[in-house]
Amino acid sequence: MRILIVGCGDVGLRAAGLLRGRARLYGLSPSPEGHVQLRAAGITPIPGDLDQRRGLARIAALASHVLHFAPPPPQGETDPRSRHLLAALGRRSLARCLVYISTSGVYGDCAGARVAETWPVRPNNTRARRRADAEVRLRRFGRRRGRICILRAPGIYSRERMPAARVRQGLPAIQAEHDVYTNHIHAQDLARLAITALFRGRPNRVYNAVDDSDLRMGDWFDVVADHLGLARPPRLSKAEVMAAVTPAMRTFLSESRRLSNRRIKRELGFRHLYPSVRAGLGEEPGRIP
Repeated sequence: MRILIVGCGDVGLRAAGLLRGRARLYGLSPSPEGHVQLRAAGITPIPGDLDQRRGLARIAALASHVLHFAPPPPQGETDPRSRHLLAALGRRSLARCLVYISTSGVYGDCAGARVAETWPVRPNNTRARRRADAEVRLRRFGRRRGRICILRAPGIYSRERMPAARVRQGLPAIQAEHDVYTNHIHAQDLARLAITALFRGRPNRVYNAVDDSDLRMGDWFDVVADHLGLARPPRLSKAEVMAAVTPAMRTFLSESRRLSNRRIKRELGFRHLYPSVRAGLGEEPGRIP
């Protein structure tokens, strides 16, 4: 079996580690430095840049399975990178299944409601609209050419990937009664879930890629502070916090939802290694699959 990984960042490299020895792995990378990193991870590098459609023709008949982890460009309303990838795969493609990591931001603000995959897509910002555009293109491709699975991931974290700088700066959090709900998935569990979907996912299926945590944003910052041995952030009114944070952070603080993970458990039989953020940061024992 040959698997192409598009977007060999943290989650992509974790997936490669889990797949090593089970499949022949290829990774798309535009730079010689990236090729060195891929070889060290046991991945055969394939030169190519999703921003340059011309150089992607060689991947058309390369792999039977594709893990598409590449983010859209940082601006615009659409995702030309996914468009370029699908155009290349559409040429004599051998790909039978593609798994894409999207974002739960496509749901928009749900006022703290419990959100299943059937919830309407209503992105409120350009970042989420780019992901929604990619989802539409991928599902259209899947109806014509193969099996597509979309994982809508929320805040991806690990011990090396958490808002440590924010907590160290002592930036405020919102008072509990006005705070928004936030959702999480450990990077290792996301890599495991992507592989599970690659082999077990239903055609053209969307899955919420989320753990069992049910936290408000300030509670998440408290967990990080406790893990780092720092003081918990002060709690202020929502208006005061919004005035003190970056525009990007204001986007996250303007949306509240609680993702349901029933589908990944029932359809895919998925069991989290880290069912809560405290487990993921090593403060509680993780559940072994």
